[in-house]
Amino acid sequence: MKKLIISIILFSHSVSAQYTDINIVKEVKVKNKGVVVSAHPLASEAGAKILKMGGNAYDAITATQYALAVVYPQAGNIGGGGFLVGAKSNGEKFTIDYRETAPKKASRDMYLDKNGKANTDLSQNGRLAVGIPGSVAGFFATLKYCKLPMNQIIQPAIDLAEKGFAITDQEAAMLNSQKEYFQKHNKSSILFVKETPWKGGDLLVQKELTETLKLIQKLGAKGFYEGKTADLLVAEMKKGNGIITLEDLKNYKVAERKALEFDYKGNNVVTMPLPSSGGVLLAQMLRMAAFENLEKYQQNSTPAVQIMVEAERRAYADRAEYMGDPDFIEDKTSYLISENYLKNRWKSFSFNKATPSSEVGNIIKQPKESTETTHISVIDKDGNAASVTTTLNGYYGSKVLVTGAGFFLNNEMDDFSVKPGVPNMFGAVGGEANAIQPNKRMLSSMTPTIILKNGKPYMVVGTPGGTTIPTSVYQSIVDVVDFKLNANISVNAPKFHHQWLPETVSVENNFPEATISELKAKNYVIEKIKQIGKTEMIVIDDNGTIHAVADGRGDDSVAVE
Repeated sequence: MKKLIISIILFSHSVSAQYTDINIVKEVKVKNKGVVVSAHPLASEAGAKILKMGGNAYDAITATQYALAVVYPQAGNIGGGGFLVGAKSNGEKFTIDYRETAPKKASRDMYLDKNGKANTDLSQNGRLAVGIPGSVAGFFATLKYCKLPMNQIIQPAIDLAEKGFAITDQEAAMLNSQKEYFQKHNKSSILFVKETPWKGGDLLVQKELTETLKLIQKLGAKGFYEGKTADLLVAEMKKGNGIITLEDLKNYKVAERKALEFDYKGNNVVTMPLPSSGGVLLAQMLRMAAFENLEKYQQNSTPAVQIMVEAERRAYADRAEYMGDPDFIEDKTSYLISENYLKNRWKSFSFNKATPSSEVGNIIKQPKESTETTHISVIDKDGNAASVTTTLNGYYGSKVLVTGAGFFLNNEMDDFSVKPGVPNMFGAVGGEANAIQPNKRMLSSMTPTIILKNGKPYMVVGTPGGTTIPTSVYQSIVDVVDFKLNANISVNAPKFHHQWLPETVSVENNFPEATISELKAKNYVIEKIKQIGKTEMIVIDDNGTIHAVADGRGDDSVAVE
């Protein structure tokens, strides 16, 4: 009989729901069992339940995504898209790209006014901001790697929607903060708006979403992309300036792509290729930082942060110039991550002072706004690993709920270069490579990643956070591989972020003051912010012990098979 070790270390408050009581579990150590780490305890439990029923990592991660669409509507979704990276125990690696695409009626200048000025309100809010959703197609594309049928995988989400669950304090605060936007962008009253403020413990029952999920359960992907749900979605488009048609929905296609793989200090990093910029940025940043032997330094020390920030600066300048949907542009990934190119890119680095961003790209003033994505990390008892990042883009996406169907639509069109040179809601500047075209996938920052050591899973990691996603995953890998830190410290230590433009280096409020002072002396502009991402990490040590950590910045939680 296999020995089971479970160590539950950090707890938050208890969440009471209509049909279950669940604790938010922040950290677990376990052997010979599967684990699920996600942004919500009920979603993690949904994935663990599927593992207990005989499902594998891909069954579990699909069930967790469906559940997040119910219990975490600000980012979990069936009205958005995402990326999956998988590494099977037999050595097979794969990715599934279910990123949203531009509708057929989309055009390069669709968000420009008569004077040629970009109207980013249209690309960020309301019906014109919506890309064709890919999530449900992605779930069905994952099915060939699963062991259970979809009608079983989706059932925990249906139960959550139909029976209801008690929302947490964080969820109540989020809903209250968005009330004005919900009212502005929805023609009729919606479930998420009520007269008195939401509070933790309020019960949320979603009847319309229940029916939508049951249609998917009964009819498969056609239950979303055709028939009643598709009709309701298109009817919602017609209430405003939306352009998605029934033809757009019916013609949506998932893309299965070859994983981006590269070596980092003897470890095989398996991550997402374009149209996610995250994998390319990760490879660039890790390889440039390696020129300076990061392992000599300590986490968040001045030299370590300076090396990592300067790698970020150069990589993000390349993002703006070169990266987009590989089906529409020349894919320069192999060139951008080559040692010769990166050595040349690194020549201007100096420990003496910050490299001005003007020396690595063209300066454009940028705004800065918040972001919301969500990540799931899973490993099963057989060693199959899955890493998924999924999104609506902003909080609750476009803020538009499909009347009669009960789910939010994304505002993913803002991830295109609305006008080349004009920054998006996360301050990311894009060029021609990411210009809007019909059926094109918008550039992403999502970075679901699996690291293998000697062919076996060593780390499963990812995070939400818009353009901060690649830099947080980068820090997570460096913390474990170079600084030899455990998963808990890696996830919960204060983070930093730089993205070429703006010139600012963002640091969390509890970042070391000594490091801040020393960086300022080297001409770095430092800005303190409340939070960067919510990393979900699984690390498997040489003895086979799984160390799973859910980020302490939210209601994130680990569940065990």
